[in-house]
Amino acid sequence: MKVTFLGTGTSQGIPIIGSKHPVCLSSNSKDKRLRVSILVEWEGNTYVVDCGPDFRYQMLRAGVEKINGILFTHEHTDHVMGLDDIRPFYFRQGDVSLYGHKRVLKSLKKRFDYVFKTKNRYPGAPSVILNRIKNKPFEIGGLEVLPINGRHAELQVFGFKFNDFAYLTDMKTVKDKEVEKIKNVRVLVINALRIEPHRSHFNLEEALEFIKRVNPEKAYLTHISHLLGFHDEVEKTLPENVFLAYDELQLTI
Repeated sequence: MKVTFLGTGTSQGIPIIGSKHPVCLSSNSKDKRLRVSILVEWEGNTYVVDCGPDFRYQMLRAGVEKINGILFTHEHTDHVMGLDDIRPFYFRQGDVSLYGHKRVLKSLKKRFDYVFKTKNRYPGAPSVILNRIKNKPFEIGGLEVLPINGRHAELQVFGFKFNDFAYLTDMKTVKDKEVEKIKNVRVLVINALRIEPHRSHFNLEEALEFIKRVNPEKAYLTHISHLLGFHDEVEKTLPENVFLAYDELQLTI
């Protein structure tokens, strides 16, 4: 299985428009972060987790020619607003499968109503197949995926476990019974927004504590804001098995 980090930034990305913050002015490519998303590939299957506003460029940058589907963690703008850019995939390969909580699918129907019209459809609109996710395993591409339930402040969000790889983002609280699903996983990805506490995201301290609970072989931090600091400086402070993810980083698992 190959995992590509398409984006590792928070909702505004890095650099932030108009910001003079030193991290936003950094010339280090690892400090430039698109909105958070990953590409997961195995045995000819290609799936994306979340498709935010940078989706089109992320697909071009990664050279993606086809996708089997998109898994959504939740419905916030930085995770769904690239949906219209599935059109080239639809034109070449047909309907695109979407996977999400029933609340997320309802939100997509509202925000992208033209995609779901059955009468007087715009001829350039993509067509999708909706797949409702509950908090139980489901299969894609011959692989069992295990949802991990968590809270983003008061909002329910899903993380996903693909074999020995677990991807969680926008988490603030995760119950012990959900942590048990990913205990001792080989690779864990978890959000770490900044140094200071935040109402709906793990900060760095909370992310490191969560990593201790899970006890993975390796962990990567994502959904990073400029307030976490410079990539190279922060990484020097991390435990030996914890790393900052960065855009275009690829893992083989």
